[in-house]
Amino acid sequence: MVVSACAKDSGGGTGSTNAAGAACEFSSAPSAPATSSTSAAANGEKVDGSALKIGLAYDIGGRGDASFNDLAAAGFDQAIKDMGVKKENTRELSAAPNEDESAKQTRLRQLASEGFNPIVGVGFAYTEALKVVAPLFPNVEFGLVDSAVEGAANVTPLVFAEQEGAFLAGVVAAYQSKKCHVGFVGGVDIPLIQKFEAGYFQGAKTAAPKIEVEKKYLTPAGDFTGFQDPAKGQEAANGLLDKGADVLYPAAGASGIGVFSAVKQAGALAIGCDADQYNQPALANTRDVIVASSLKRVDVAVYDFFKAAARNDLASLPKVFDLKVNGVGYATSGGKIDAKLQGILEGYRLQIIEGKIKVADKP
Repeated sequence: MVVSACAKDSGGGTGSTNAAGAACEFSSAPSAPATSSTSAAANGEKVDGSALKIGLAYDIGGRGDASFNDLAAAGFDQAIKDMGVKKENTRELSAAPNEDESAKQTRLRQLASEGFNPIVGVGFAYTEALKVVAPLFPNVEFGLVDSAVEGAANVTPLVFAEQEGAFLAGVVAAYQSKKCHVGFVGGVDIPLIQKFEAGYFQGAKTAAPKIEVEKKYLTPAGDFTGFQDPAKGQEAANGLLDKGADVLYPAAGASGIGVFSAVKQAGALAIGCDADQYNQPALANTRDVIVASSLKRVDVAVYDFFKAAARNDLASLPKVFDLKVNGVGYATSGGKIDAKLQGILEGYRLQIIEGKIKVADKP
């Protein structure tokens, strides 16, 4: 019996071997555009927000989750700095896992009653609460990350094309895998996280049609502890690694911390989600396994919302924060993605922007 291994090549053709020994063949990769950028264009316009009182209501995990909430915090902090908002005119409030719906209403009412305006609710979990609270404060502008409230003129949806960034994560996973076998860890089995799953699977299979892709959700819909349980994330990751996956992509909030720990212990690789997780201080001990991250620019959306509200120009915000407006994207911090793969990623990114690739938002 002869056993052979193929070195990973970030170009087309055969690049890796899966657990069954069959070569993983890559599709013909798109060419990189002549010039490209994955960073949002800077907006140098100065807006005076010194008279504002701005509030932020976090999703579970709050500031310090190294993911979704920390991005919102970054946008909040930047708005305060750039617009000259006084520290005493800012307020942050956090949520608890599986808290009663009334707690979210109370949190938003507290901010609005104390004169904070505008206010951002971080996460779709605030949707039902805003249906109740927004009509009670018609002169307060609310931003809602990841959802919308139909018929509420004072609630601005801040929604994303998460599946587009996840597609690029899938491409990275396919090219970085040595077994042509990758995995996805979802925090909670809900439509929002299924968008990440759909994009990741499509990206991986577009790059390498015969690749094996595993998935595992930490908790079912309704149980939001899946976003704040690193131990459960580590257990799920170990299960996928045991099945043969060697690149994992967690869309699981703070539970991703456990995924990265499992990946490091196994000598495998991972892709970050939402933030550039290679550069997150909370992940300093596992950053070396993070080869890239898909970006969901909650920081940009939160910052832009506060700035637009200060200008009284909320209509200027994009309907969806997608690749076209740099609302999603990818980061390759750490230097683990070579120039050839970088060019392939840029080629796929451009094809999505031009509509040549339509990324599904459902598995």
